[in-house]
Amino acid sequence: MIVDVLKTEKAMNDLLNNKLYLIVDLKATKPDIKKFIEETFKVKVLSVRTHINMKGQKIAIVKIDKSYNAQEIYDKLSVG
Repeated sequence: MIVDVLKTEKAMNDLLNNKLYLIVDLKATKPDIKKFIEETFKVKVLSVRTHINMKGQKIAIVKIDKSYNAQEIYDKLSVG
């Protein structure tokens, strides 16, 4: 479902706002992405926004509850 993490300056800055920018499968839906993140990382997802960029990749912007740290999830995704 998650292809990669987006490594742009904006994506890195938004980690401070508890937002993850993920490249996901084109067939993944918002509820699928939310469920996957919540079950895999045991966090509460507040919202999921998606769009398809000019390269044809589906980008998901996942906002994590403030009681969790998006940087930790990013680090796990970057390594794995």
